[in-house]
Amino acid sequence: MLTHWLLAALHLLAFGLGFWAVLTRGTNLRRLAKGVGEVRSVLIADNVWGICALILLVTGGMRAFGGYEKGTDYYLQQPLFHLKMTFFVLILLLELAPMVSLIKWRIALGRGAAVDTARATLFARISHIEGLLMLLMVIAATGMARGVMFG
Repeated sequence: MLTHWLLAALHLLAFGLGFWAVLTRGTNLRRLAKGVGEVRSVLIADNVWGICALILLVTGGMRAFGGYEKGTDYYLQQPLFHLKMTFFVLILLLELAPMVSLIKWRIALGRGAAVDTARATLFARISHIEGLLMLLMVIAATGMARGVMFG
């Protein structure tokens, strides 16, 4: 019982902190594009977002498929679970370009080279879309937890 509770708490905390981090990253990227932000603030928010995403992936996988919640059959037959996973996959796909570029930024900073911030506005927009998708995941998850079914 304690493990169930801790996994649920970690999962929910990672959602909240991850939501804050991805929106903060987007805001910092927007400021950077306007010439008033700092690369380091973007990278700090990105680090928090990455850690939260990893926690969400691990705790979510354990809860859905590790026997800690309602069981794999419940989740696989629940349309809102599929919707939630669709949002998750969209976030992962959207995250590919910012992730690769921000890794390049880190490498450039480590070498003392200039950082190419030309796509900062695009990455800010992507970050804010990811935040919206996270909210939609929470809405789907709350319906799923209450057994809401469609069809």
